[in-house]
Amino acid sequence: MILYPAIDIKDGKCVRLKQGDFDKVTVYGEDPMVAARDWQSQGAVWLHVIDLDGARSGQSPNLSIIRKIADETGLKIQTGGGIRSIEAIKSRLDAGVSRVIIGTRAVNEPEFVDEAIKQFGADRIVVGLDGHGEYASIAGWEKDSDKTILDLAHDFEKMGVKYIIYTDISKDGMLTGPNISYTEKLICDTGIDIIASGGIGSPLDLELLEEIGAAGAVLGKSLYEGRISLKDAILRHS
Repeated sequence: MILYPAIDIKDGKCVRLKQGDFDKVTVYGEDPMVAARDWQSQGAVWLHVIDLDGARSGQSPNLSIIRKIADETGLKIQTGGGIRSIEAIKSRLDAGVSRVIIGTRAVNEPEFVDEAIKQFGADRIVVGLDGHGEYASIAGWEKDSDKTILDLAHDFEKMGVKYIIYTDISKDGMLTGPNISYTEKLICDTGIDIIASGGIGSPLDLELLEEIGAAGAVLGKSLYEGRISLKDAILRHS
């Protein structure tokens, strides 16, 4: 199971949101580069970097920061936030990231994912499916769609998608544990590698995710508040 330390960027700073609410922001550092180097020193191979400003606007105001993290750490990076065009995907890949996460447009226009895979390959594309309950949310988690996460996952499986990041928004930033049951349903009902995100707050949560066959876990607040030691978790699960 791959562990992905999360770096969420808003206004150029390293932050975390509570349940995806942009009005509930905790700043963990003025410079996301400091967090990237910290996770690297603890053994991280991958980083999960989200441009929160991009998620809301569809633009890429923090691309230079993402490029700097990729250049100066050499770590593998999966990144998302405002990926609404082929050009946006290309700009991230050109900035040195390994995978690009498509969220809102994947839900609104699944055919866009198919096009992205054809252009860049399935190894470079991740679909982000986030929701309150079973329905997928879009636009930086501020709107709900009428499509279920499981139905979308089946559609993406047929397209050849290899990776899905699933986040239960109600769990995000709460440290009360991920949505194990729905994560397991996605794992069992599809042939896609499911990366769990949202609510992971203890080493036990990681044990449970590994037991159900999660391909990865995104770690955010649990690392920043010292609930999980990244170094110890990597030794145990990677």
